[in-house]
Amino acid sequence: MAEPSSEAPASQIVDGLQIPAMFSAEAFRSAVRYKPRSDDVFIVTYPKCGTTWTQHIVSLIFSHGEPTMSGTDFFSAAPFLEMTGAEAAEKMPRPGAVKVHLPFHLTPWSEKAKYLYVTRNPKDCCVSYFHHMKNIPGHEFKGTFDQFFELFLSGKIDYGDYFDHLLGWYEHRNDTNVMFVTYEEMKENPAASVLKMASFIDDEKYAKPLREDPQKLNNVLQYSSFKHMKEVVNKAMDDLFKMTPEEAMKTNLPDQMKKNFKKFEKKDGSEASPSSVNFVRKGIIGDWRNHLSEDQSKRMDQKFAERTKGTEIENYWKEYM
Repeated sequence: MAEPSSEAPASQIVDGLQIPAMFSAEAFRSAVRYKPRSDDVFIVTYPKCGTTWTQHIVSLIFSHGEPTMSGTDFFSAAPFLEMTGAEAAEKMPRPGAVKVHLPFHLTPWSEKAKYLYVTRNPKDCCVSYFHHMKNIPGHEFKGTFDQFFELFLSGKIDYGDYFDHLLGWYEHRNDTNVMFVTYEEMKENPAASVLKMASFIDDEKYAKPLREDPQKLNNVLQYSSFKHMKEVVNKAMDDLFKMTPEEAMKTNLPDQMKKNFKKFEKKDGSEASPSSVNFVRKGIIGDWRNHLSEDQSKRMDQKFAERTKGTEIENYWKEYM
């Protein structure tokens, strides 16, 4: 069994939760204190469970299939609450959606707001999280997959234990203002998933136009497809990380995101960003088979069985794990 890496990701613990070191503790605390509005839609995930994909789907639902946003517009219209702080949600253009990776007990809660919770089988989540920690500036994970696997399984990772997160939200799956969906069902039937989300947000306003005009639905599917997102999102992330702090200040990015650019500057003035940011990587089901050893797969199965015993989660991923 590999030891947890000494090359741990750059993290901090704020009020009991491990989060990326690049986040401002002040922004994080303001995010947790944010008072939701009745028209707020929260996209909630444990990291690497389909967040960015869901953000694109929801923004396209709001625009009835019209891809109107630039890369920087996207970050303003779908702010990452614990990175940007409450102010970004207060200022975001509406209709818009707020992204959080927070566990249930820390997520700003209102019975009038809507919460879209997306989850993914833990093996693929672990693999995707590993690549994210390796490839995205600010996380600085230098270890091997085997070392990351131990961190993931132990829950000593940003946003804590995967199973704690999943089970915390699972308890609220039947709340009228919560929609619980798996990444795998979204992949298996994107059209049904889009209509379900649109209906959950506001059937009359968003689902009905998509049902009545197949072209609008097709546009949502096309512009949120993996192929389109790989081109658009990766370019947007590339552009974002290659901006100088001065350039970032001139954009409509949330203020806290602008401040974060200072943290990516190297002292010698060279670029701190990689040559290419592979934010949207594969988007497939079953990539874990290319990474997990037989022993690792069995250990994940064992933890999964222990933690999900007696819940419907036991049946979510029988075909995928």
